[in-house]
Amino acid sequence: MGTALVYHEDMMATRLLWDNSECKIECPERLAAALGSLRQCGLEQRCLHLAAREATEAELGLVHSPEYVALVRRTQTLGTEELQALSGQFDAVYFHPSTFHCARLAVGAVLQLVDAVLTGGSNNGLALVRPPGHHSQRAAANGFCVFNNVAIAAEHAKRKHGLHRVLIVDWDIHHGQGIQYIFEDDPSVLYFSWHRYEHGRFWPFLPESDADTVGQGQGRGFTVNLPWNQVGMGNADYLAAFLHVLLPLAFEFDPELVLISAGFDSATGDPEGQMQATPECFAHLTQLLQVLAGGRVCAVLECSGVHPKCPGSPGPSLEEPPAARPHESLAQDEALTALGKLLYLLNGILDGKVSSGVASTPAPAAAATLHVAIRRGLSLGAQRVFCVVLGELDRPLDLPDDGRILWLNIRGKEVVTLSMFHVSMPLPGTTGGFLSCVLGLVLPMAYGFQPDLVLVALGPDHRLQDPQAALLAGVLRVPAGGRVLVLLEEESAPELARALAQALNGEALPSLRPFSTASPEDLQALRSLRAQLQPRWEMLRVAASEPVQRRGDSEPSGSELLLEPPSGPPTPGVPRRQFLGASAPPAPRPAHQ
Repeated sequence: MGTALVYHEDMMATRLLWDNSECKIECPERLAAALGSLRQCGLEQRCLHLAAREATEAELGLVHSPEYVALVRRTQTLGTEELQALSGQFDAVYFHPSTFHCARLAVGAVLQLVDAVLTGGSNNGLALVRPPGHHSQRAAANGFCVFNNVAIAAEHAKRKHGLHRVLIVDWDIHHGQGIQYIFEDDPSVLYFSWHRYEHGRFWPFLPESDADTVGQGQGRGFTVNLPWNQVGMGNADYLAAFLHVLLPLAFEFDPELVLISAGFDSATGDPEGQMQATPECFAHLTQLLQVLAGGRVCAVLECSGVHPKCPGSPGPSLEEPPAARPHESLAQDEALTALGKLLYLLNGILDGKVSSGVASTPAPAAAATLHVAIRRGLSLGAQRVFCVVLGELDRPLDLPDDGRILWLNIRGKEVVTLSMFHVSMPLPGTTGGFLSCVLGLVLPMAYGFQPDLVLVALGPDHRLQDPQAALLAGVLRVPAGGRVLVLLEEESAPELARALAQALNGEALPSLRPFSTASPEDLQALRSLRAQLQPRWEMLRVAASEPVQRRGDSEPSGSELLLEPPSGPPTPGVPRRQFLGASAPPAPRPAHQ
C-alpha cells in the first residue's frame, strides 16, 4: 500500500496583494519548495498519488460556524481594498480572491488522505497543503490559517469512520491554539503541542499556551503543551520530548489515528523559530509515531519553514540544511530505548541528582547516541564538554569547533591534530604507555579545559582492558567535578560495566598489573602530540625526563612530568594551585543504566 501523497497546484494561487511585513512570508514558494524537494530526491514518484478535492461546506461545518464559512466564501467577490480591510479584522491573516477555493482544496486534500489511510488504501501519507490551518478557530482566521485542516480531519475520522481516539501531534514552532480550543473539552482527541513560548513573549502570546493548560471538563488531561522557554532546541531535545512526555501518554491513550500538524519552522535554518533540530530529526519523530495506531499516520503541512525566495526571508531554508550526520541507527526500537535511558541519566547528572553514570547502547547506534548526548549536554547548560573516545567512533561532522567541545580520540595508528579541540592519537599498547597518555595528555588537557561534563565512549574495537577503563573514568571525575557519563556497547562484558561503576563511585581502582613499560613509539607519539598542542593547552608545557625507576617496580614507570613555569597568563577562572591537586567535592552516588 505504501505512502500516499496529496497536493494540488491550485493551492499556490493565493498571495499577498499589498504590503504587509508580517504576512509576506506566507508565500506560494513555500509549497513549491516542499514539492520540489520531494521531486529532487525521487520521493514523489515512490508515493501513491491521491487526487485533491474541495471540501464541502458541510465538512467545513464540522468545526467552523456557518457564519464564518459564509464570510470566507464572500472573499471571492471582493476587491483588493475590501480584502485588505477584512484581513485587518484578524491577527496575521490576508485574504485573496482565490482563498476560499485554495482553503477548501487544503481541507479536501487532508480528508482524501485520511480516507485512504483508514480504508486501507495506504499505510500513511503526507498532505502538502496551503493555506495552513492549526491557528484557525471556529469563527476566526488566525496566523495565515483559514480553515483548520487537521481539526476537520479529526472530526471527519470520528464521524465518518467511527473512530474513538485520535492523536494530534503539533510540532510547528507556534502553538496551534485553534486545535486546542476546538478540542479542549473532548476526551476523544489527545492534542500535543511543543512550541516556542518564552514565558508568553512569543506569538501568539497566550497564557493558555503554557504547560498548565490541560483541557477542561471531560477533556481535562487531553491537552498537552510543552512550551520552549528558550531557543536553540535541537535533535536531542525533540527526541527527549517524545520519549519522556508524548509517547508514554500516547501509548496509554492508544490512538486509532495519528495526525501530525507538520510545521517545519521548528527546524534549523528558520529565523522565526531559531531552533537547531535537523531535518533528519523529523524523520525519526515520524517513525516513532508510526509505532502507534497500527502505523496509520497522516502528516499535514502547516508552516513549512521560511524559504529564501519569499520576500524578506533571510537565512537558509530546509532545502539547504547544514551538514549533519543522519541518525538512521536510532530508528530501531532498542536503540531508542537505550537513548531514552541515556538522556534520563544525563539529565540527572547535569541537574545534580546523580554524580555520574554508565549507559549502554546497541553497537550500530553508538556514534549517533554519542552525538545526541553531546548536543543534549550543551542544551542543558554545559558550557564545555570533554569527549574521550576510544575505538571506531568518528567525530560528528556538524559539531561546532568553537571551543565548547574538546574531542580526544584514542585509537588509530598516527597522531592527528585537526584543531586545538579535535585530537586523535594511537592507543598505547602497554599499561605504561596508557598511564603516560592519561597522566601526560588526558588529565592536563582536562584541567586546562575545565569541563562541565565528561563523556567517555568505548566504541567498537576499543581494546581497552577493564582496569584501564576504570582508571580513565575514575581520574576524570576530578577535573569534571564528578560529572562523568560512560557510554558502552550493549555487548560489553558485565565485568567492564561493574568496574566502571565502582570507579565512578570512588571505590578502589583495580590493579593495572602486570605492568609493562611504554614503548619508544608510544612515547614519541605522545611527545609529538604534546608539542603540537602546547600553544593552546598550558598544562602540556612540560619537560619529559628520562624514565624513572620506582621503588618496588621491576621496570621503569614511564615519563615523569615536571611543570614548567607558564609563559603566559593563567587559564581564566582557574587558580594555578588547582592544577596541582584539585579534588572533587563529595557527590551523590553514580547511576547505572
